[in-house]
Amino acid sequence: MTVKNTIIPEFGPLAGVRVLSLGSIVAGPNTANLLADFGAEVVHVERPGVGDTLRVLAPFAKHGDKKVSTTWAQDARNRLSLTMEFSLDVPECKEMFMDLVKSSDIVVENMVWLDKFGIYNEELLAANPKLVICHISGFGRPQFGGDPEICDRASYDMIGQAYGGYAFINGNPEPAPPAIVKPWFNDYLSSYVAAFGILSAYINAEKTGKGQEVDLAQFEACAKLLADTVVTYSETGAVKRRSGPDSPAFQPYGLFQDKTGAYLVIGAYGPGVYKRAIQAFGLDINTYSFAEAGGSPQAMNSERGKELRAYIVNWCGERTCEEIVNHLAKFKVPASKINSVEDIINDPHWIDRGDIITYRDETLEKDIKAVGIIPKLSGTPGKVWRGAPTLGQDTEDILRKVLGYSEEKIEVLKDKKLV
Repeated sequence: MTVKNTIIPEFGPLAGVRVLSLGSIVAGPNTANLLADFGAEVVHVERPGVGDTLRVLAPFAKHGDKKVSTTWAQDARNRLSLTMEFSLDVPECKEMFMDLVKSSDIVVENMVWLDKFGIYNEELLAANPKLVICHISGFGRPQFGGDPEICDRASYDMIGQAYGGYAFINGNPEPAPPAIVKPWFNDYLSSYVAAFGILSAYINAEKTGKGQEVDLAQFEACAKLLADTVVTYSETGAVKRRSGPDSPAFQPYGLFQDKTGAYLVIGAYGPGVYKRAIQAFGLDINTYSFAEAGGSPQAMNSERGKELRAYIVNWCGERTCEEIVNHLAKFKVPASKINSVEDIINDPHWIDRGDIITYRDETLEKDIKAVGIIPKLSGTPGKVWRGAPTLGQDTEDILRKVLGYSEEKIEVLKDKKLV
């Protein structure tokens, strides 16, 4: 860990770790914020007067004459905002940037390669040999393999889902089109995969004193969720196709409707849970055995399997979601209503676990409700120490307290409109 002066409260397992966040929108900045929720000090660099594009993403929360992107309010909490011109051919800008690099443990960027700005990993690692540098892009950096022309392509969340093969297997059966999972599924998934890579590299840097690059292509994050898709095709020639919300391999495992039209899911995978489900439905396991009615595609499509499906559909249609879920819970059969945000925000279980929390938003200057800290740690828990910052809110504090710049130097930078 680089010796440094931190300016945020000390908490969590990552207390004392500084992350320099150079990206915008979701994938890169959210990677940094996952670490911020557990104590890392995240310095998010934004252009003066412009800011991160995520700041202008609708919808907006309003309070008086103030408004803030609701996504920004949720995702940008716990970070510091430093406004700085990224014109690294300007000596003062290059000096600021390198000073930040020297005082940081981790750099995260998703601007499609820093070298386009005249920043090279070799220079960063020479300035800070223990630095972990994480690059997030649509198709990866050619230094790690792949076609350089493809690596240079622009990308967004849905591009990664498409190129990664994930969209092909999601959605209702053909001829229905593939489904793009929302919101920003690939961006958020990439954040978690990148954070894992960063912490792996950081642990190694602490052991060896040597930093390294972490390269993540967003389509590769989706590839980690393909399960057996590749092996199934390579070994059997079978192409996995869309099956909708229901399992194509066994039942009951899928989507149902209650008597009010509300949706719920019921899952009974394996002989043990299946037997309990049959008992919960009031059926005879000898008549609707796992082997003959539920345990395989053949069983599902048999006469008994079709009877079972029809029975469960009718059974659910005579009850409410609450009645169904509570009844199945007595038999240890997994089930849940498809919750809306209205359900979630008032759910005592969510609230008691700290999954719906309140914190003060810096733009609105009032408390808002948002998703809490996940996962839970028993000894060094994370927390929200502050809401999402206003543009440049922490610039002077960072220059003064982190980089040790004098008041005169800060004024010169401000006069030149570099911060």
